[in-house]
Amino acid sequence: MATAAEQEEVARAALRARQGKGARYDAAGAPARELAWARRGAAYFARKLNELSDLALDAPSRLPGWDRRMVVAHVGYQARSLARVAEAARKSRVREELGDPDQGPDDLALGATLPAHALRYLYEHSQAHLNVEWRDLSETDWDARIETLKGHEITPRQSTFERAFAVWIHSVDLGNGGSFRDFPAELIDALVRQRRQALGEARVVMAPDDAGLVSWQRARLLSGRADHDGAPVDALRQIPLWMP
Repeated sequence: MATAAEQEEVARAALRARQGKGARYDAAGAPARELAWARRGAAYFARKLNELSDLALDAPSRLPGWDRRMVVAHVGYQARSLARVAEAARKSRVREELGDPDQGPDDLALGATLPAHALRYLYEHSQAHLNVEWRDLSETDWDARIETLKGHEITPRQSTFERAFAVWIHSVDLGNGGSFRDFPAELIDALVRQRRQALGEARVVMAPDDAGLVSWQRARLLSGRADHDGAPVDALRQIPLWMP
């Protein structure tokens, strides 16, 4: 039986055959697996978003103090930032830069007040722009170190992990049926590894009663979402909420 990676490669080959000459593709050395996670997650987020009426966007999300509008704006603005990181790498710059010198950084509180149609467009356009920037990166661009507006360094390759985690997890945070159960299995494993490394093993030792947890439950708990997808597990309530 073909692995998930082999199935993804077959699907990409079939897509190239359908699109024909002139279509743009990711560079051969691009992180194909992580890009697939991010793009599948973006489609999953879009589906959960489209299931919400305009009025439902005003309702609380599953993030404390955040309504659904804030979640959508956050995910859209993350795509904008990662697109600027990719653009900087493509143009051989060392820092993320705003497109307009007079433009201020993205304001989450302001973005959340956009009319519903504009908020939806923010997500759709920012995701499309990010995909374009990723597809325009050369093999060497993927590992260029870029300083973000927030002052930390990241490579476009690393950004694919950030985007994948964000779109999948925040799909659940919308609070309308998204579930860690739907995440790709390999992404769940990567998420668990990332959170264990970030938190330190001393913070994430499972209690004896938690030994039977399946991988998606561990991912849910290690992201600080003990109350998502079912009854909370008290043993891990001390783990802080993670905002990818």
